[in-house]
This record gives sequence, C-alpha cells and structure tokens, in this order.
Amino acid sequence: MKFVTYNIQFGRGKDGEIDLPRIGAAVEDADLIALQEVVRFWPNLDDGDQPAKLATLLPEYYWVYAPSLDIDASIRNPNGVVEQRRQQFGNMLLSRAPILSSRVHTLPMLPISSIPDVQRVALEGIIETSVGNLRIYCVHLAYRFAGERRAQIEALLEIHRQASGVPGSRLVPLPSPFPTLASPDMPRSAVILGDFNMDPHEEAYQMLAGEYDPEFGQVIHADGFVDCWVSAGHEAGSGVTMPENPDSNPEGDLHLDHAFITSDLVDRVKSAWVDSAAVGSDHQPVWFEIDL
Repeated sequence: MKFVTYNIQFGRGKDGEIDLPRIGAAVEDADLIALQEVVRFWPNLDDGDQPAKLATLLPEYYWVYAPSLDIDASIRNPNGVVEQRRQQFGNMLLSRAPILSSRVHTLPMLPISSIPDVQRVALEGIIETSVGNLRIYCVHLAYRFAGERRAQIEALLEIHRQASGVPGSRLVPLPSPFPTLASPDMPRSAVILGDFNMDPHEEAYQMLAGEYDPEFGQVIHADGFVDCWVSAGHEAGSGVTMPENPDSNPEGDLHLDHAFITSDLVDRVKSAWVDSAAVGSDHQPVWFEIDL
C-alpha cells in the first residue's frame, strides 16, 4: 500500500494560486491519503467546500473530514432563508478501502501565550488490509510552542494505549425497529501521519519514536512507534518536506511531515520518498510504501 501525507495550505501553491486539481493530481496514486489544512468557507478563498471538492476530484476514495476549528459562516438570503455554512479548518483522510469507522480526538491546547494556536485534532480511521484492520491517524500539531507539541504527543500515546488491541464491541441495542450496530476491532497496529511541526532533535519526536543519535544518524531506543522514514533506510530528518520560503518558512529547509508506525509493521516498510516536484503547497507530499 502507498500512503501519502500532505499539508495542502488551503490549496495555495508556491505561485500563490489556489488550485485543488493539482493537489488531487499529486496524491491520486496513493491508497491512503492524509491531508492537513483543508478548509470550508475560509475568508478570502472563493472555492467554498474544499473537502467536497477534493472528494469530487478523487471519486474512487472513501473519505472523512474533521474540523479543528468551526465557526459560523452562515448567510441569510434576501428572502430570509438561512444558508447554513461553517468556516472550518481541519484534517482529511481518503482511502481506497472503506473507512470502517472514524473518531475525532481533541488534542491539548495550552494557555502559554497571549496569541493561542488554533485547536488541533487527531482524525482516526480504521481500514482493512491484507494483514487485518489498521488504525490510521491524520494529525497536524501545534507550530508555535514545543511544550504544546509535547502535550499533544502525550495525548496521542494515550489514545494509542486505550485503543490498542480493543476487540470490536456492539453498541447498546436501540429500541425496535432500530438495528443494533457493530463496531470494528481496534487493532494494535497503527500509523500516524501528518504535519508534526517538529524534527528528530525535538523532545516531542523522541517521546514518540525514541532518541535521535547524531553520530549514527538514526533513532535509537525506540519504544512504541517508529519513524517510517528511518525504517525505509533514511537518516532521521533528511529530506526536505517544507522548503525555505520567505513568507511561510524563513528558517531554512525543514523536515516536518512524518509517518510513525507501530513496531510490528517495521519489517513491512518498503520505501519512503518526498515528492519534491509538487508545487501545490508550501509543504511537499511525503510518501511511504508499506507491505499491507
């Protein structure tokens, strides 16, 4: 299976133009797509409902969307009828396999600045693979403060601990004639993809995937999750996922977009690469091929 994570920056490309079709073209070869900074009815954007438009561009995929920000953007027509609209910012998962279930987990937002970051969420989906069910998480962590990212990683690890290996269960039966609904298994195997706004030298990264050893250019003492990029044979943090940009990234070339896998999947990782040719965002799509 091919996985790709892509922060699409509302679809605004390196040329300043908003172009969702080139976003779709950049990821259409994947089996599982994790997108961040997908919006609905955002100010100064004229493309309206981006999740719906992306779903139209990628019609062979099942999808779910989770806003981390949700503000009223409704308008009242001259005849008095309210046109219901929500101004939203969030994460999207698209999968060639059915998304058997999904949940949205709110991540911590700490009161550590007079200019707070936007709320962050982890969008969870469960899909069936050749080796059984797999949990997928699409995340976009805080970018201003390392302490906030640490809290969010702690929350992700707790979500994993609570879900890992939980068997499928039936909901409380509803009164007739409503049917009883079954939920799928919560498998131990999981993949977390997204824009983490961190590199391997940061404590939040090491909490998730172990300590980075600069002498050997790899992560050691991994406990729980493993950096999929490293499992594919790359040095941790190598590869540019957010190129230097005077407007959005004056700090130089960075590797902020990752996939982390549970240790049982390490031997199934075949390759990982950055699509450095994509121009649809200030980030680059990052691809992972896993034998599933």
